[in-house]
Amino acid sequence: MRIQITDVFLRDGLQDEKVIVSTSDKLEIADALLAAGVKRLEVASFVNPARVPQMGDAAAVLAGLPSGSGATFTALALNGKGIVRAVAAGATDLQVVTSASQAHSSANAGSSIEQALESLGSDVAAHPGINFFAGISTAFTCPFEGEVDPGHLLRVVRGFKAMGITQIGLADTLGTTPTGRLMESVRHIQDKEPELTYYLHLHNAHGQALDTVDAAIEAGITRFDSALGGYGGCPFAPGAAGNLATEELVAHLHAAGHETGIDEAALTRAVQLGRDAVSNSPALESNALTGH
Repeated sequence: MRIQITDVFLRDGLQDEKVIVSTSDKLEIADALLAAGVKRLEVASFVNPARVPQMGDAAAVLAGLPSGSGATFTALALNGKGIVRAVAAGATDLQVVTSASQAHSSANAGSSIEQALESLGSDVAAHPGINFFAGISTAFTCPFEGEVDPGHLLRVVRGFKAMGITQIGLADTLGTTPTGRLMESVRHIQDKEPELTYYLHLHNAHGQALDTVDAAIEAGITRFDSALGGYGGCPFAPGAAGNLATEELVAHLHAAGHETGIDEAALTRAVQLGRDAVSNSPALESNALTGH
């Protein structure tokens, strides 16, 4: 089976690191990912640079990416201001995000779920030329509220559907949700809204993310997020683990006979570049962070 991987190192992988990676280093890592055959990269988030200085060069990163590569470069926005900035910077594929838990929504975006969806709906409608897709944080487990009821998750999914968004990402933000319970929620959503396309954004606290990938593929999901080296986390989700590592995901999929189009040997260079960039970049001057 053909599986699509989105590497999110340049956004989710770096947003929780206490360093500022240069634009030039980010672009070199992007080039290495492209050379390895990765065709979908999440490269930046358009959020308040005072709160997320790691993403302060989002526009410069987008401007420096190679044209004609055949790859899709995506970015993230939490609100209308971020959408406007992203569109002005040339973003064409934009993820809008809210949480499935009220407490995380308040911490991450500063608003309730209902407020976030209402505002995003107006902002999405104002930009009909943009390919919007949705990400739902804490879709299964919230660090403040515990287990997320599948029925509540469904209401958030339907909120995005009402905007005309048909691609929905479900994030195990903490990386702690047991595979069985996670898949119960996924199947509930699939049964109620079967015409939508779903993908999983998996963090990997207990080393169970690959088991979840296998179960999700059996359920018909063929798109996954991952990050070079397993970097990443959410500053407003205490205890959030790093992302499922791209290199581990690719090796696992290939061993199972799936196709990704990604060269494992070439991917190794991208992983090393990412690690070197994090190790050698200057430290943040403050700890003011936000995330997804």
